[in-house]
Amino acid sequence: MATIDGLPKLSDVIAAHGLDAKKSLGQNFLFDLNLTQKIARTAGKLDDLTVFEVGPGPGGLTRAILSLNAKKVIAVERDERCLPALAEISAHYPGKLEVISGDALKTDFASLAPNDGPVAIIANLPYNVGTQLLLNWLLPPVWPPFWQSLTLMFQKEVGERITAGPDDDHYGRLAVLAGWRTKAHMEFDVPPQAFSPPPKVTSTVVHLTPRENPIDCDAKKLGRVTEAAFGQRRKMLRQSLKSLGGEALLLQAGIDPQRRAETLSVEEFCRLANLV
Repeated sequence: MATIDGLPKLSDVIAAHGLDAKKSLGQNFLFDLNLTQKIARTAGKLDDLTVFEVGPGPGGLTRAILSLNAKKVIAVERDERCLPALAEISAHYPGKLEVISGDALKTDFASLAPNDGPVAIIANLPYNVGTQLLLNWLLPPVWPPFWQSLTLMFQKEVGERITAGPDDDHYGRLAVLAGWRTKAHMEFDVPPQAFSPPPKVTSTVVHLTPRENPIDCDAKKLGRVTEAAFGQRRKMLRQSLKSLGGEALLLQAGIDPQRRAETLSVEEFCRLANLV
């Protein structure tokens, strides 16, 4: 397969550096540079953007982002084995790639964001930490956030949980929190055979953009309400929300206590959170 940037094929890079994917790190490497470019393009025009990437591995998506003229890429990589391969990319794009060796869950991305232009996050997230990273980016105390868009790859089931609406089987706490502060869309699926090693599930790319004026609501209270409501989703809300006020709370919010969690809109969940 021809490369997009004059650098070696990813399969050769992986072989040269002995980069077998580690299951413990949730790693699945993407070899197809045309596919990584498609992911990067989903974020829109990159020319003026600083892009954060999580878990770049051997750098397939990193190379795609840089080849599309991103202003700069700041990549957080936990696996030190990948650093030499990323250093080769950095040398090919002088001054445009900064690699941080560390754990993305412990990284303060907002403090790393530059003051001289917009930021996007584009990542093939490790499956074992993807949902928690998304929640960290969705629930900062200050809004609007430091990023202008998230373009993220998840297991398809997680993508469905992020983008679902009321009365959908996938609708739950994650959909409410994502729908409260962002507009989220599933863009396209990625089959298992696109990865090395191939996962047992289909993946999907989700694109999220922040709502400028989300409903005024306390994130922690909304988290408590959604956790209680969907923790017993088969029960009526008067029972699942009993610890937070139960029927009295629901009546105060103008919500039928006999309804179930999956029928409530984001606005109704916010109304409940504001009364807790």
